[in-house]
Amino acid sequence: MKGIFKKLLLSTALAVGTVSAFSLPSIAFAGSIDIQSVLQQERAWAGMQSKKLKVGDIEWAYSEGGQAGKPTLMLVHGLAGSRDNWNRLARYLTPYYHVIIPDLPGQGDSKVAADFDYSIPNMTEKLRRFAEAAKFENGLHVAGHSMGGAIALLYTAQYPVDTKSLFLIDSAGVFKSANTPYLKDPTTLRNMLVAKPGDLDRILKIATNLPPFIPKELKESQEKMMISQSANTSKLIEQLIVMAKVYTPDTFALAARSIDQPVLIAWGDKDQVINVEAAAELKGLLKNAQEPVILKGVGHMPIMEQEQLLVKPYMDFLNKVK
Repeated sequence: MKGIFKKLLLSTALAVGTVSAFSLPSIAFAGSIDIQSVLQQERAWAGMQSKKLKVGDIEWAYSEGGQAGKPTLMLVHGLAGSRDNWNRLARYLTPYYHVIIPDLPGQGDSKVAADFDYSIPNMTEKLRRFAEAAKFENGLHVAGHSMGGAIALLYTAQYPVDTKSLFLIDSAGVFKSANTPYLKDPTTLRNMLVAKPGDLDRILKIATNLPPFIPKELKESQEKMMISQSANTSKLIEQLIVMAKVYTPDTFALAARSIDQPVLIAWGDKDQVINVEAAAELKGLLKNAQEPVILKGVGHMPIMEQEQLLVKPYMDFLNKVK
């Protein structure tokens, strides 16, 4: 039974940078299966343990795996996602690296005050305070997916002495070339919110190239959880809209051009949220970026759609920059 539910969870690749069956609340279904117990089993399968740390007014929930003496990777999830979006990739990394995956403030299990500032600069600064409190800020390898990519890029630009490398996967940003409605008209991001029944199916068709099969009970539970978190997700979306208005491609380029660290870029060629042209634009901005890894037939969620295609390029990249 455990193996069946593990496979069901593993098959659930969801939303815009975004959503995971792994961030389900503590509910039971299909014979009183405890979802939190399944999540813990999934993290253990990936070589991770669930931890908490209070830093200022944020109660951080995060996963940690691998040996503390090895190089540290910090993986940053996207909009409306959770640390568990990374589990499928993390299981390949924990045998060789010290891996930290936080739930961003107000997402997953990380708790914040009702008036928390969800702007990208503030999220980045709070992530730095978390890294300092957990004492892994030095010699850090940072990776980010979607909105997490924008945070990872800004983190690397702001803390260059302590950051050794950057990995960007279908990364958010303010681009000239990315020709998708979600960047041309940022208010369309509001349509990515799961606020009522039926929204999840609609978003799956946008965020993944081949929407996965999800058992009815699991999908309903996931959708209910996302609806319950829609207020926080809405605040994040509004901040992304503000970012697109405040920052131009030229000002975004200034931050990117300030980064000297080695950078790996990966993109799904069927990404409907931030299209693949952005990968080449990012490479042109970053001084030390490798040729982007373009994943054929993959949508906006490579870390859950085809994570195995990311493993060798990332491991090879890390071996070069240790």
